[in-house]
Amino acid sequence: MRSSNLILEFKGIDTHYGDLHVLKNVNYEIAKGEIVCLLGGNACGKSTTMKTIMGVVRPTRGIVTFEGEEIHRLPTAERVRRGIAPVLEARRLFPRMTVFENLEMGAYTRAHGPEFNEDLERVYELFPRVKERRNQISGTLSGGEQQMVAMGRALMARPKLICMDEPSMGLSPLYVEQVFDIIQTINKQGTTIFMVEQNANMALSIAHHAYVLQTGQVVLAGTAAEMRANPMIREAYLGEMQVPAAAQ
Repeated sequence: MRSSNLILEFKGIDTHYGDLHVLKNVNYEIAKGEIVCLLGGNACGKSTTMKTIMGVVRPTRGIVTFEGEEIHRLPTAERVRRGIAPVLEARRLFPRMTVFENLEMGAYTRAHGPEFNEDLERVYELFPRVKERRNQISGTLSGGEQQMVAMGRALMARPKLICMDEPSMGLSPLYVEQVFDIIQTINKQGTTIFMVEQNANMALSIAHHAYVLQTGQVVLAGTAAEMRANPMIREAYLGEMQVPAAAQ
């Protein structure tokens, strides 16, 4: 049962920006070891979901739990220490710092030592291009290379859960495929992934479960296979027009 193996849970979450009601009684369940994707159009509350997980936005109602403990009142740094790491929309690297310095920032809650070096080698093994560019100023990298550094930076925190906000945004098709392959590899190595993603085809091809958010409310939830078979999802997100029976 997923409900007995949850790592992150939203229970009746409402969030506001002033008078603007963004998330409305939202419930999510992410089980350990899963890839869960969150689909939806622009301005539906996807990024607010990520900000709520990381503590950038505080819910006005409801509870967020991580490994069974309430975290919705904790500061962001404490959430990172407990094992949640973000891969932010548009990468958000420190552009004037080197690739290595950006990776180092991912481990800012931990002291340097053998574990740091082990994690660094793991990142370099997953991302050979990052190793090649380790002394390069990160702002001079391509979009795909920056995304790999952003993912590597998250891994340097030794997270139990990585929250990815639009990992394919602005990438060439080749880099999109590489990034999603690496997401699967990271997941198979034991890290849970919660991913906001516009590319529904790619997201559902690797996810275990999915949610669909519209105007701040969850309107669909289920396995990725169920989502791929759902006519509404196929038309709205996978670009497949449904032909009326009379026209067939």
